[in-house]
Amino acid sequence: MGQNLQTGGRLRPIDLARGHGLSTQAVRNYEEAGILPAAERTPHGYRTYTSLHAGALRAFLALVPGHGHQTATSIMRAVNEGRVDEAFHLIDESHVQLLDDRRTLQAVESALRDLEPRAAADPGAAPGSGAVSGADRAAVPGGDPAAMPAPGGTFIGPLAEALGIRPATLRKWERAGLVRPRRDPQTGYRVYDEADVRDARLAHQLRRGGYLLEHIAPLITQVRAAGGLEPLEAALSDWHDRLSVRGRAMLTGAAELAAYLRSAADLRECVT
Repeated sequence: MGQNLQTGGRLRPIDLARGHGLSTQAVRNYEEAGILPAAERTPHGYRTYTSLHAGALRAFLALVPGHGHQTATSIMRAVNEGRVDEAFHLIDESHVQLLDDRRTLQAVESALRDLEPRAAADPGAAPGSGAVSGADRAAVPGGDPAAMPAPGGTFIGPLAEALGIRPATLRKWERAGLVRPRRDPQTGYRVYDEADVRDARLAHQLRRGGYLLEHIAPLITQVRAAGGLEPLEAALSDWHDRLSVRGRAMLTGAAELAAYLRSAADLRECVT
């Protein structure tokens, strides 16, 4: 756009504000931020707006729910300054972020589905089953069965073997806060209880999906706060709903922005 395009039907700041439940100061702030095209002034210095400004305001307010206030502001500023391709790039970035969020949700759901209870013979799934495997002995100096963890826990060796990873990986996950094994008071060895095994499995699935430790840690925290996997179903459903709402909001914002661009183009043709 890049020019102070106007079209008939003069509007006061209060006229724009009333239709959207805004204050007149908010309208003036939007103009100063570049969200609205520059207003014309009366001989006495009062702002006068037009239907083009009304369209810009509708477009901005429609963009905010899907893109956020900051990005919506940048989009409108770019459009009003004639940098339409830059505005489209910002919109593309928001869609990429939404797609990434959807893929993250799918990865979490996939990981949770893989965390079904295992058979009791699986040392990683049934910690503390009482059986002393070779991996258990290898996890204890000297392979002393007397040093085995109490029922309800497993050592780092058998858990790492069950997951197909190295014990060093579990130690790294511990430092990142993904697992929180307790220490056996007699031996000082790490003991992973059922919740730790659950967290380790979830972390393992997400790592296989390519997610970084710093992205996994908040998800593990949510599992702990929910008290397990089942309470997360409501949270995942809410996550689905929020992504759908955002997707629909992006469509609404795109429609209003397209209408604003058409109005501006039509006005330019009339001017020229």
